[in-house]
Amino acid sequence: MASSIFNLLPNLEDFHYATHYEKLFLNQHWVLVNGISKKKAVYIFKNENLLHIHENHKTIETSWTLETKNIFSIKTEDGKVIVKAYFKDEDILVLKKPKTNDCAVFINENSYSNSLNSVEDVQQFLHDKYKEKATNIIYEHEFYYIEKSKEFGPFTVEELSKKVYENTISEYCFVRDVNEYNYNKRLRIRDLIYT
Repeated sequence: MASSIFNLLPNLEDFHYATHYEKLFLNQHWVLVNGISKKKAVYIFKNENLLHIHENHKTIETSWTLETKNIFSIKTEDGKVIVKAYFKDEDILVLKKPKTNDCAVFINENSYSNSLNSVEDVQQFLHDKYKEKATNIIYEHEFYYIEKSKEFGPFTVEELSKKVYENTISEYCFVRDVNEYNYNKRLRIRDLIYT
């Protein structure tokens, strides 16, 4: 996969045995995002260095080895491949060939309520995942609001939501982030509440 995809995933964390191995890595259904538009491939890394690859209703059994820290060797039909392992969250695994731009991106299907069978499913998964993450960040953040030319705050989204629910302020009041100096973004309380 092109390095541009690898670069789209900032803040990758190196595979760490104590943190990732049993809890996040082993026995998970890792769906290969690369090429999912043509076929679905699911990788399951198992104990005793077994790797099951489910593809087109058949299972290929091969092997993998943790060489050092975050470097793995995987036996494939084409021979032995050396890759570095990274996590972008608990459910996104990236395997990158060292000193190349080739990488493979996997999503843990176990952490998603639906099957990942297409590009659209992957897009929906990522949309849902990061919308939830953004919502959580927004709810913990603070904002000022302006009503009748007066500024109030700062308040969390939960506090603003409560004020709207109690009809003490309008959901159409403009808000600004505590780190902004004006209301040029034209963001309203309702934009925060209904994200």
